[in-house]
Amino acid sequence: MYRYLKAAIMPIALVVLAACAEVPTGTQAVPAEPAVRVIVETLQFEPERTRVEAVGTSRAMRSVDVYPATSGEVVAVDFEPGQFMSAGDKLIELDRREEELAVKLATLQLADAERLFDRYQRSANSGAVVPTVLDEARTAAETASVQLERAEIALADRTVRAAFDGFVGTTEVDRGDRIDTSTMITSLDDRTSLLVSFAVPETLIGELSVGEEARLETWNSRSPVVYGEIVDIGSRIDPQTRTFVARVRVPNESDTLRPGMSFRVAADIDGELYPVVAETGVQWGADGAYVWSIENGAATRVPVQVVQRREGRVLVKGNFSEGDIVVVEGIQRMQEGISVQYESQRLVERVDAAVAIEMLYRDDAADAG
Repeated sequence: MYRYLKAAIMPIALVVLAACAEVPTGTQAVPAEPAVRVIVETLQFEPERTRVEAVGTSRAMRSVDVYPATSGEVVAVDFEPGQFMSAGDKLIELDRREEELAVKLATLQLADAERLFDRYQRSANSGAVVPTVLDEARTAAETASVQLERAEIALADRTVRAAFDGFVGTTEVDRGDRIDTSTMITSLDDRTSLLVSFAVPETLIGELSVGEEARLETWNSRSPVVYGEIVDIGSRIDPQTRTFVARVRVPNESDTLRPGMSFRVAADIDGELYPVVAETGVQWGADGAYVWSIENGAATRVPVQVVQRREGRVLVKGNFSEGDIVVVEGIQRMQEGISVQYESQRLVERVDAAVAIEMLYRDDAADAG
């Protein structure tokens, strides 16, 4: 039986010895380590953003309180509160009889002065009128013309008109009232757009610019959010509040907003550009924050400083260039110089990142099995 067992073992031993003979002396066969599979995204640059939030108060784009230019008795009120008035429409009219007579008198005096001047001018060539008399006649005619203009202005002041298109407010003036230049007749507002003023801390002077966008909300939850443009920035700092005033113009074509309303104002101020990465891509070590970048198919650890956090994104400061790629999923398997296989994704596509990386793990486990 020993002979039979020896005969069976001998061929196997020869095969093993032949296989060992093919391996050079002093070497050991090492299987190649498979590349780590990760998800990356292309690096983008965004400005550092500071949000200013304040409570603002609105006024109409054009707004005036209407007062009469002269005193007198009101003989007509030609508007209703809240009525839209076009530029030049009559609001009230004062008793104008004396002013009409003054215009007629000034017209007659001007006509008489011009006839006298014309007669003297025709006679001047014959020497019948001395130059001084001709000059006096010319002055009299010009004076009469000025007096007529003054009378016409006084007559026009007896009627108060809308200075521009807008909506009038309420009034306490009625027909028969006697009013003077200190009596407010009504208000007039051009509500096609509003100006919202809000205070900005002095530390942001020079950062906020005309033309930037601002977001505004009313305190009424049913009103929609509106957006406006910064059109004015104050030229001085209030020494009491240490703030300056900025104004936002808000379109109001639908006429849903009113002058005097308060708004929650939010404006974003853009600063220096920084690389932005997904929050999952930033790691922390003993020497601070870092991210993993891919260069020539290998992992490279890049130290960074966190500048600002934003809803799943992080602005960082580090040695990066536009178009660099950083690892956002699979970071726990990263090592310096390790070979990497990756798939790219956009920052907004990270909703299913956890599912994607789990599938990669399963594929790696299947390959290893």
